Amino acid sequence: MKMIKPIVNISKIINAYDTVVVGLEGVICAGNSVKVDAVNALINIKKAGKNIILLTSSAKRTAEIADLFRRNKLPPEIFSSIVSSGEIMHYLFKASDSSLAKLGRNYYLAGNPTDASVFAGLADYHKVSSLAQADFIFIGSVKSPDDNIETYLPLLEQAASMSVPMAAAGNDASSYLDGEICLAAGAIAEQYAALGGRVITVGKPDQKILSYALEDLPHFAPEQTLLIGDNITSDIRAANLAGLHCVLVSKGVHVNYLGEGYIPDVAKTREISINYDAYPDYVISNLRW
Repeated sequence: MKMIKPIVNISKIINAYDTVVVGLEGVICAGNSVKVDAVNALINIKKAGKNIILLTSSAKRTAEIADLFRRNKLPPEIFSSIVSSGEIMHYLFKASDSSLAKLGRNYYLAGNPTDASVFAGLADYHKVSSLAQADFIFIGSVKSPDDNIETYLPLLEQAASMSVPMAAAGNDASSYLDGEICLAAGAIAEQYAALGGRVITVGKPDQKILSYALEDLPHFAPEQTLLIGDNITSDIRAANLAGLHCVLVSKGVHVNYLGEGYIPDVAKTREISINYDAYPDYVISNLRW
């Protein structure tokens, strides 16, 4: 099994890498605010001459994420690119030959109303008010941090009985929002699949998403690329599949298990890694320089 090393500061290892891929929720953000230490770390990583790529399973569009960063004094220009599931889905819905475009043009929005921004500028797509009118269901994020699977179960059962397909942003079962662990679109998609529903998800650990984020780099070398994420099943697994080195942020989506300590708990990190068969090279409590 891979040795997992605890670190306190990302500066201790950053010189070994040319490119850094970072997640959004749990790494840079905690809901609608950013982590001050993470902002400082990213600015210093950029000053060290590294490429920084944001790769997130969020349904937010690139412009929305850039605006969030500007409001929180994190210059979006420090990123070589900002790639989100929401932005990718927007273009897949627009592309006539994609699996998402072939779902139809009438969508039922099952989660947060703000996620309808995925369809902004796509004039031939229409939000409908009932499943009977829908060609497919779209879920980007939950309506409320208090939502659970039971909140969506009646809708999912009805949709499955009608064979309405689902498009979901991301595969994460949970997310870290405003200091709380919340249900994420991946859990709803997983439940729908268990009911027999057809599901298309766009997000990590899918290697096509990672390849898309890295394709514009002039010289990409897996051994010189570091991925930093807070989710063992999506971020860390994506890195393992791609042969990248990776850092798990313990005070993110797994904080209830890994704890609030300033120095990460390596034993518990090893346990969760074995449980999900996904292994970080390093574990850090929060992204800090």
